[in-house]
Amino acid sequence: MSVFTTVTHEQLSAWLKNYSIGTLTGLEGIAAGIENTNYFVTTAQGRYVLTLFEKLKAAELPFYLNLQDHLAKAGVPCPRPVPDRSGAFLGELNGKPAALVGFLSGKDFAAPSPLHCAQAGAMLAAIHVAGGSYAGRMDNPRGPKWWQAAMPAIIPFLSAQDMKLLESEVRYQSQNHSRELPRGAIHADLFRDNVLFENGRISGVIDFYFACTDALLYDVAIAVNDWCVTEGGALDGARAAALLDAYAKARPFVVAERSAWPVMLRAGALRFWVSRLYDFYLPRSGELTHAKDPGHFRGILAAHIAAGERLPQLV
Repeated sequence: MSVFTTVTHEQLSAWLKNYSIGTLTGLEGIAAGIENTNYFVTTAQGRYVLTLFEKLKAAELPFYLNLQDHLAKAGVPCPRPVPDRSGAFLGELNGKPAALVGFLSGKDFAAPSPLHCAQAGAMLAAIHVAGGSYAGRMDNPRGPKWWQAAMPAIIPFLSAQDMKLLESEVRYQSQNHSRELPRGAIHADLFRDNVLFENGRISGVIDFYFACTDALLYDVAIAVNDWCVTEGGALDGARAAALLDAYAKARPFVVAERSAWPVMLRAGALRFWVSRLYDFYLPRSGELTHAKDPGHFRGILAAHIAAGERLPQLV
């Protein structure tokens, strides 16, 4: 993701003496994203990704790193954390918590077909099924409490129309929130750019640092809102059906999820509209940073509201 904290070749070479992965031969900053500092790291033994955590605290990070290790052991193709010589996944570099994970080859698809969407749905179900035996727990850091806390900082930048939409949707979600849905470890950010393909098949799922314990259906809604939307924000029926059908084959939806689906689609859109508004208007300084367009998810939310009962249904 973005480079907020600079790491030199010399600094990393010294830090890597704590690991059994050979000497450093290459270091390259990764400019995409907005949350952490990431570098591609090449050593005599292979390629890795170094992450310096800019917001998350050291006490929070075992949930994410242990989840990735748990999923990798279960066969999910996610970046497996690399232990240091003492067996620990987490270290500190330049004053920031830091971790190394294995590099996964492949590339994402900006314009996925229904076949790509079906694979994404099946992979998300595999994550949820494997995550069912994960003992770690983490409240959603970008859930309803965060929406409420972020609103006062965001509202001064909004038009009257957008302010009204934001306030109305936050109120709607608080009135329709369901606690009866199946819960567990979720990815919470399964966008197209976090899924890698190679030779037509998924080769990796990356960026688990928004993972948390929440409704599994919320994770499905987040994925559908990215993989299955048109330029105008409406859902593409063929892509949505492919993703949802493939998911349901591995983890069938329960009755409560079917009734909660329209609300959850809107919740997934609201979450990313709020976070992108926050990052756009209240950015942090960084060497290679960029904020994504908040209007994209505003359009998706508005399209979901307008569609109402015409939204694609769960099977």
